[in-house]
Amino acid sequence: MTRLWEADPSALFAKRLGKSAAELGNSEDEEKCPDIWQLDNGDVAVIGRDLTAAYASHLPAGVSIGPDERLVVIPGNMLSAAKVDIPDA
Repeated sequence: MTRLWEADPSALFAKRLGKSAAELGNSEDEEKCPDIWQLDNGDVAVIGRDLTAAYASHLPAGVSIGPDERLVVIPGNMLSAAKVDIPDA
């Protein structure tokens, strides 16, 4: 089955959305920081803690995680800080 959307692994990091984890007080270690980035093709990359296994057994109805997907969690203040950089639909 062909997917309607596919991630493009050749897309490059173009712009951080919001503030860095250090700016928000969420990390002291630059090597282990959550982050949100817009890619040069318009897609968004999210770096967070992989909690796929922890959430897999209690996902809401209609939500699924494909075999090549991961559920990641980032601090709420990080997404809030990114709001100014996310265009309206």
